[in-house]
Amino acid sequence: MGVLNMLKIFRLVFSCALCTGVVFSYNSLYSSNAAGETAPYANVDFSKKAGIIKPLHGVNESPIVFNGSLPEFIEAGIPYVRLHDVGGRYGGSCFVDIPNVFPDFNADPEDPNSYDFAFTDAYIATLVNSGVKVFYRLGVTIENYHKIKAYRIHPPVDNLKWAKICEGIIRHYNEGWAKGFKYGIEYWEIWNEPEIPQMWTGTKEQFFELYRVAANYLKKRFPEIKVGGYASCGFYAITGENTSSFNKSLVQYFNDFLKYISAPGTRAPLDFFSWHLYFANPDTIAKHAEYVRSKLDENGFANVESILNEWNDNTRIDESDLRRTYLGASNVGAAFCIMQDAPIDKAMYYNARPGGVYCGLYEPPNKLAKSYFVFKAFNELKKLGNAALCESSRDRGIYVCAAISDSGKERAILVSNNSPDRKRVKMSFNGKLKSCLIIDDRYSYAELNFMYDKKNSTLDMRGKSVALLKIEAP
Repeated sequence: MGVLNMLKIFRLVFSCALCTGVVFSYNSLYSSNAAGETAPYANVDFSKKAGIIKPLHGVNESPIVFNGSLPEFIEAGIPYVRLHDVGGRYGGSCFVDIPNVFPDFNADPEDPNSYDFAFTDAYIATLVNSGVKVFYRLGVTIENYHKIKAYRIHPPVDNLKWAKICEGIIRHYNEGWAKGFKYGIEYWEIWNEPEIPQMWTGTKEQFFELYRVAANYLKKRFPEIKVGGYASCGFYAITGENTSSFNKSLVQYFNDFLKYISAPGTRAPLDFFSWHLYFANPDTIAKHAEYVRSKLDENGFANVESILNEWNDNTRIDESDLRRTYLGASNVGAAFCIMQDAPIDKAMYYNARPGGVYCGLYEPPNKLAKSYFVFKAFNELKKLGNAALCESSRDRGIYVCAAISDSGKERAILVSNNSPDRKRVKMSFNGKLKSCLIIDDRYSYAELNFMYDKKNSTLDMRGKSVALLKIEAP
């Protein structure tokens, strides 16, 4: 008959089967689990709620659009954008950073003419128009070439004046001062990663004092806002073997900071503690989150939010394009599932600036990458509101989180196969499958319902892939 004619007949039969409702088992076309191997599982019990789906799909930065909107952010329901490194080196000389907004430190912070809000206004307007909440970092952009010359990362010459400049910025965006707005921005973060010389040329004690002065002043002036910091580099020493003395110093820095702001003579408010993690294995997220939570609780900060506001895969720094592929997407999916279970209140991926080394949401110049669609998929859970109790074979690379609406009629499951191997995942859930959307090496959020074998309750997942299952009540 000839190979080409045989292929044509197969395609015709397969197409007709789909049209008439007859579904071939996709699992029978490809091998997945090894012979004799117990199938990995993902179990969801929609009858048992497990808190809320948290706003974990925030980001750092965004495409720079002035006085417009970001339709893709609206569609993915991006909850927060953290304003750090906006505009690139030195904050693009006109965005967000204190020296950009208040160019002359000798000027009067009570005078509106001392400020230059123009580009930051136009940028934030786009975020607000896109339904995004702003997480404003008060400070400066990282200076990776500080060894040549450090420009803006020195301790302020007057901490109280620095705090009053911050007051002017908050007044502008929350109280309408200086031809401003009433955005009600809630989160105001003092500095970023002061442990490293790229961000702070002063001593640890100098930063602690800056935080004490600024946090007390701003909370007294604006009791309704949340003030915190300090955007820690992270706590790699707690999971790394043969860790460096620098990584050990990060842990000590955190402990010393908590002692300083809780001591009677140097007490300062802390509404949230922000920290960072760049991982080779997303499972480390849970260990770091548990460490942060335990230390906060031990030091009397049980009500302080733990916010992971920089996270990403750190294994491919020189191959950033891989973050935009299915390899990065499955890591993102696994991370969302881990963070949902971990003691983390909010999270922000670093970053969503097209062209950035760590940007996994866009392929240059502005094409949506596969990781973006995992953010969109997680938002489907966020919209439902309530988390459902679930468990999975994490030791086999399978991660799951699930959500249910208040009425119980709408349900959804996010599954990530973060292993390189194809898996036939045994699924257990209350309800009927409505649709199965796939993100893998071939597809980006494509509806492929035949990937789920209803008869055997199995989901066929290629290596490093993500699936969103939409479920209706039984």
